[in-house]
Amino acid sequence: MKSISLLACLLVLAATTAGCRTGQQGAAGAGAGSVPGHSHPLPRHALVGYLHNFDNGTGVLPLGDVDDSWDVIVLAFADDMGEGRIAFNPAPELERTRLIADIAAKRAQGRIVALSFGGELGSVTLQSQRDEDNFVRTTAEAIDTFGLDGIDIDLEKVAGVVHGAPVVRHLVSAVKRLHAMYPNLYVSMAPEHPYVQGGWVAMEGIWGAYLPLIDGLRDELDLLHVQLYNNGGLPSPYAPDPLPGGSVDMMVGSARMLIEGFELAGGQGRFAGLRPDQVALGLPSGPLAAGNGQATPADINRAFDCLTTATACDTVTPARPYPDFRGVMTWSINWDVADGRVFSDPVGTHLRQIRTAR
Repeated sequence: MKSISLLACLLVLAATTAGCRTGQQGAAGAGAGSVPGHSHPLPRHALVGYLHNFDNGTGVLPLGDVDDSWDVIVLAFADDMGEGRIAFNPAPELERTRLIADIAAKRAQGRIVALSFGGELGSVTLQSQRDEDNFVRTTAEAIDTFGLDGIDIDLEKVAGVVHGAPVVRHLVSAVKRLHAMYPNLYVSMAPEHPYVQGGWVAMEGIWGAYLPLIDGLRDELDLLHVQLYNNGGLPSPYAPDPLPGGSVDMMVGSARMLIEGFELAGGQGRFAGLRPDQVALGLPSGPLAAGNGQATPADINRAFDCLTTATACDTVTPARPYPDFRGVMTWSINWDVADGRVFSDPVGTHLRQIRTAR
């Protein structure tokens, strides 16, 4: 674990008006999972799910009622309050005091609870240094108030993430500042695949627009789970046509690009791969959770086995097995519960069996 000198703490404190902890304090509270911004290590193979802070037909599920299948629970979403300020305003059904207690209980069990920015209609305002300062300050306030492990970046179309947009460079800087304040801060990203692997097709507009963000935060990033849904098939170097949504080939091909890297369109260089433990699959939990991209649990488990052992593959195979490939993310816990846990039961069981057997 990293530590922060007293001088660094004072500098961060002066810049953001948020609190700062020394490495020794963080270490003291780590076992109980009680120190905000100090996450437990991810299990070798993790199941990640988003928990709605709104009712879109599934109802609002209290965090304390989330079953033990989930290793990481991402609260969706924070609100953009303007001028860089964010706030987490729990739905009335979640009940603020109970939610804080539920977060503490989940973290004491070894789970990770993070707050997500974005979603289909969500945004953050990061156009200036003032916005960035406000973002850092108010995000730290949310982490401290709710006792969170970290943050998740799920900015989509309305957030204006395009090549050269100020939000990209300010977000890189802001996350680095937060990571200096909370050295064990959990950081994840859930971009749609055109923003990432799309850089193989084009490097303009939204295409590949997350790649500078990923590159800028490689050292801070715990987990990247690209959304393999709502955008059709995946163009890749491995086939002349896009890999079909929901197929084993699409899941394996997407992860292979993130781990092994790929050439950028127009001769603009190459995306260097991430560590396998920084990558997970991102899929809908069932037929109602997304417009397209659904995969059967059996195929999800086959894709995971293909990536970790180079067995059970279809056409696309990894260059070598990646036994530390991290796991699977889904949108969402709420839809999974509404559908009778058709996702978390088979996929979560498979991940747990593998991590205990190896």
